[in-house]
Amino acid sequence: MVITLLDAESYGEDVDLSGFKDLGAVQYYPQTTPGEAGKRIEKADVVVINNVPLSNEQLENAKELKLIAIAATGTDNIDLEYCRKKNIAVKNVPGYAADSVAQHTFAMLFQLLEQISYYDHYIKSGEWSRSGNPTNLSRVFFQLSGSRWGIIGMGSIGRRVAELAAAFGCDVAYYKREGGTSVPGYKGLSLDELLESSRILSIHAPLTDSTRNLISAQQLQLLQQGAIILNLGRGGILDENALADAVDNHGIYAGLDVFSSEPLVPDSPLLRVKHKDRLLMTPHIGFAAQEARQAVVDRTVENIQNALTSGLFHSS
Repeated sequence: MVITLLDAESYGEDVDLSGFKDLGAVQYYPQTTPGEAGKRIEKADVVVINNVPLSNEQLENAKELKLIAIAATGTDNIDLEYCRKKNIAVKNVPGYAADSVAQHTFAMLFQLLEQISYYDHYIKSGEWSRSGNPTNLSRVFFQLSGSRWGIIGMGSIGRRVAELAAAFGCDVAYYKREGGTSVPGYKGLSLDELLESSRILSIHAPLTDSTRNLISAQQLQLLQQGAIILNLGRGGILDENALADAVDNHGIYAGLDVFSSEPLVPDSPLLRVKHKDRLLMTPHIGFAAQEARQAVVDRTVENIQNALTSGLFHSS
């Protein structure tokens, strides 16, 4: 059995990938562009991907392919319906990074809320020493306790964030679609109600037909001035052009770990935001605590092992 890893570098040098070797002949590629993917998977029985998108045309040429093992939670980089038609099994790893992403959510929140880097620079530059003032109240912030924290996407990550937000004394609510499942212990609101009432809004949803462009210019207008919006779900959920305008012209603060194009395109409006202190961006690292990266590799190996045990490769 041939196992091909298309973006092995994305797991980090500190992660042990040796488990794949126990399952078959392994081909390692540090990174793979869309143009390279088709050729590299032609002989593979199993393809392991993190961020690499696989088009239907590329999959059509992979005649031996029986399993796409996604070392991630999201499945938006492949066409699941096409894979079903072609009898290509798809296995992902849900929930592996709940603690890591929740931690990163709060790291972004506290920087935006309390402007820690501003005050750090204020002291290190010597400005505080020269001021003669024993404190500096130029950046006003609010308490989490008693504040409404709205969540879009109440899967394992969203629920973990909800638990932590509640521990800080936040009034936690979530976006409940009409007919959607209720989450015990938290208020389910319409999208407009959630946006209008939340001082903090965090996104932890996958990118699907129902979440694509969910937050547009119209929805951003509903946020109260000074509100903080955090996107750690998928970039296509939030209109980046509208967000850039809201940050500059409507007093919104934003923290983004995911983008509609990764890496960020050079002409992105996000790179032209004037009020840079209101916008915090990280390069899709919310999942990247060392423990989480090792966990996703180990569970991907388990997914392949389970596929072997189930007889998926009996014709190999």
